[in-house]
Amino acid sequence: MASYEEDYRSSLEDPEGFWGDVAAEISWEKPWRKVLNDSNPPFYRWFEGAEMNTCYNCLDRHVEVGRGDQDALIYDSPMTGQIKKFTYSELTDLVARFAGGLAKLGIKKGDRVIIYMPMVPEAAIAMLACARIGAIHSVVFGGFAPKELATRIDDAKPVSIIAGSCGLEPGRIIEYKPLLDEAIEIAGHKPVTCVVLQRPECEASMIEGRDHDWQDVAAADPTPCVTVAATDPLYILYTSGTTGIPKGVVRDNGGHAVALKWSMKHVYGVDPGDVFWAASDVGWVVGHSYIVYAPLLHGCTSILFEGKPVGTPNAGTFWRVIQDHKVRALFTAPTAFRAIKQQDPEGKLLADYDFSNFETLFLAGERADPDTIIWAQQKLDRPVLDHWWQTETGWPMGANCVGYGMKPVKLGSPTLPVAGYDIRVIDEHDPSHEMAAGEIGAIAVKLPLPPGGLPTLWENDDGYIKSYLADIPGFYKTGDAGFIDEDGYLFIMARTDDIINVAGHRLSTGGMEEVLASHENVAECAVMGVKDELKGQVPVGFVVLSAGVNRPAGDIQKELVALVRQKIGPVAAFKVALIVKRLPKTRSGKILRGVMRKIADGEPFKTPATIDDPEILNEIAEVLASAGYPEEEKKDA
Repeated sequence: MASYEEDYRSSLEDPEGFWGDVAAEISWEKPWRKVLNDSNPPFYRWFEGAEMNTCYNCLDRHVEVGRGDQDALIYDSPMTGQIKKFTYSELTDLVARFAGGLAKLGIKKGDRVIIYMPMVPEAAIAMLACARIGAIHSVVFGGFAPKELATRIDDAKPVSIIAGSCGLEPGRIIEYKPLLDEAIEIAGHKPVTCVVLQRPECEASMIEGRDHDWQDVAAADPTPCVTVAATDPLYILYTSGTTGIPKGVVRDNGGHAVALKWSMKHVYGVDPGDVFWAASDVGWVVGHSYIVYAPLLHGCTSILFEGKPVGTPNAGTFWRVIQDHKVRALFTAPTAFRAIKQQDPEGKLLADYDFSNFETLFLAGERADPDTIIWAQQKLDRPVLDHWWQTETGWPMGANCVGYGMKPVKLGSPTLPVAGYDIRVIDEHDPSHEMAAGEIGAIAVKLPLPPGGLPTLWENDDGYIKSYLADIPGFYKTGDAGFIDEDGYLFIMARTDDIINVAGHRLSTGGMEEVLASHENVAECAVMGVKDELKGQVPVGFVVLSAGVNRPAGDIQKELVALVRQKIGPVAAFKVALIVKRLPKTRSGKILRGVMRKIADGEPFKTPATIDDPEILNEIAEVLASAGYPEEEKKDA
């Protein structure tokens, strides 16, 4: 195996040679005419002319080479108390039969199918069944509001929607079917059919002629895989745009399969037969890439977990899953570990479980603050590796690639660029100028993106160019800000919107969050810049305290202000640290800093469809109001 340095250099200097060799790991029906078609920039295409099927590569081929009796998928649900295991043979048969049922409903290659499901095995089966017949799936997070679901129906124009009757949250059942019916009522486009999985916790009413029971559809004869072009779309995944209009990120079949299969060994360091757990949801890109597709492409056993890091039943549930299923590598969001740390700051629950099979923890989804990494390193006694990527890229851009041998960890850094990603730090005010080592700027990737990256947005080439390519010609603009140090290590400090300008000084809110998180009483935190007449912007911090902290709030707040002043300096003008019970987040764990900033500034805002609990925003508004925000309230006072 080549070294990281050799492969990285090769991937930039000879991308066609590098990815052509990597593509040998995938089964192709027909070889490509060209590894990379770069004749129509910025619309680059990988493996043009090749034909294959992603579902075949995930399932059938493993059965054919003798892996049929190995577990492919383990469903672990503390919400229902169920654990179900599916071998590669069993999963292949279930997918082939459900795909046959979809074909009987008239669904064919190129048709779109929306999947609106909870975290159950049938969600993965539905995705793979669509891939099997060449239909393009678009998974929408179960429980999304009808209006948001309707916008996705009108954009993707699905012929069918596959839904669960309900989803389960700690202490409550969320009925999906009434939300789905309302969304179809609102939408201009009407799907021909709906397939409904009736869960025992909640039976949904069915509309005659349109709605079909999952069990009836899944009882069809198995159907073989349909050959598709490598450049045909596998799925559309909607990501919220800054305008509030969702953007349909397109993922192709060939490049996606090549990149994801490669990433399992080289980035995550796992082998076929290993148990890999991405603690996410199939509604997010992590669930697409690392619950469903990558582990199965690589011949691993994947965990599909229906639960939470705390409260199902306690902060030890992750440790139980790792022990019970002999997980080798876990991939989750830093917010999950902050929740565990907040509930069990001493890590006492770890002592109850056997970790002998567990090797590596990977964090992504938002910036991993050094304090969370240090806590996890100390408690787990395992490598804790931050890595960085986005819905648009589909797989990691920056990582400590374990398959090559681990590099030294630098706290706050996802380590080095991954093969295929030519990452630069650009001056936002002068896109022709690259920043020097250590200087913060806009992080961009030189085009073309490697295989697996989005080739465009669904039926919106203009939107693709405007959203990602127009600001820095020749580059994909990530929307993240940070720097590259003298050793080539990446540091992702914040979204570009979160770099604040305090009296002419450009400061990273991420750097201030690092300082706040280092305080022994702080479980998690967020910092954003709010309007200030004198300085333009000033930072305001929000902190959630660890469980069991009984000290006076005023004392803690003074210590936090002093800490930022000491570590970053008076230039930060950090004077306000507000203590809150919880932070507003998306269901994937991202803190909604932009919405909090708008509340503080008194600007109108739209409650994001992805928010975990909208009521939190009222709590934040009350805390800000008591501190005199927005500024108008301060002046009145």
